Amino acid sequence: MGRDIGTDDPRVRVRAAKSSRPRTKNRPDWSMKPLGRVVAIDRGRYGVVLDDGTRLQAVRARELGRGSVIMGDRVRLTGDLSGRVDTLGRIVAVDERVSTLRRSLEDAPDQRGEKAIVANCDIMVIVTALADPPPRTGMIDRCLVAAYEAKMQPLLCLTKADLGDPQPLHDAYADFNLPIVVTSLGADHQGAQTGIEQVQNVLQGHFSVLVGHSGVGKSTLINALVPHADRAVGHVNEVTGRGRHTSTSSEAFELPQGGWIVDTPGVRSFGLGHVDVDDVLGVFPEVADATSWCLPLCTHRADEVSCALDLWRHGQAPFEAIDEAEQGLRAHRVASVRRLLDAVALADATSKAAR
Repeated sequence: MGRDIGTDDPRVRVRAAKSSRPRTKNRPDWSMKPLGRVVAIDRGRYGVVLDDGTRLQAVRARELGRGSVIMGDRVRLTGDLSGRVDTLGRIVAVDERVSTLRRSLEDAPDQRGEKAIVANCDIMVIVTALADPPPRTGMIDRCLVAAYEAKMQPLLCLTKADLGDPQPLHDAYADFNLPIVVTSLGADHQGAQTGIEQVQNVLQGHFSVLVGHSGVGKSTLINALVPHADRAVGHVNEVTGRGRHTSTSSEAFELPQGGWIVDTPGVRSFGLGHVDVDDVLGVFPEVADATSWCLPLCTHRADEVSCALDLWRHGQAPFEAIDEAEQGLRAHRVASVRRLLDAVALADATSKAAR
């Protein structure tokens, strides 16, 4: 039986219905096409640097789908790859990612899920101001877990040393085997320039990403590392104590000594809905060892009466006795772990409620 076209008039010609199936099963092989890295994304345009050094603008092929290409992706391209003004290449394939830095969006009711920030990154630079805005250890802890989950090396960069004392944060993270660098660009400060040089040495030859709250000095740090970057810098609101977003999109900058660094927009929060308990404990090896004494299915949270972490932090049996100073350090680590575990549990509960 023929398709009903709504009329018996033989003069009416109706186009054939479109099919969603591909015209052929033989799909193009893009594996030998030129390879490049995405270093900028702006309103559907992708800045790409080819392996031969050519910089060009490109668009995403329709079949890849929205959100399939993110900062740092290694991509295959066709089209005009000359890099001339007013020319466009076309991204036709994305190579497998070595690592993906993600954050969860459970703090936004209309955006449940995860957001991929950057791919194929080696180092996460956690930027925290010592004052204006004040440092938040919760944010640092969350970034550490995200870096561990993404198999990235974390670096803690403490900015605005002319406004605050870095020693408390040094002490808080002294046992984390975490590189800590202190910088100050607002005024002369002993060791500030040395701090910039230390950051340069760590980032040399790597693809790195800056992560931190708005106003902590990420754009200022970029301008110090890459003189021609000319990133806009802002000020912290005196009433709210929060910074203003000066970077509205991610962009990678080539370092003079080699390597790339990605400046990301400031974040209000760093959700952990995509991580699990093992990811959290991975940041704290000593705490992870202590949990081997816990009962099966222990949540390790503060309301778990049989959790071995309470005995470990006080140095009680079956653990060896410790002095008061060590008890203070262990108490801080357990508090950090439980704060993160509470966040993971909340994200899991939010996800289940949305189903």
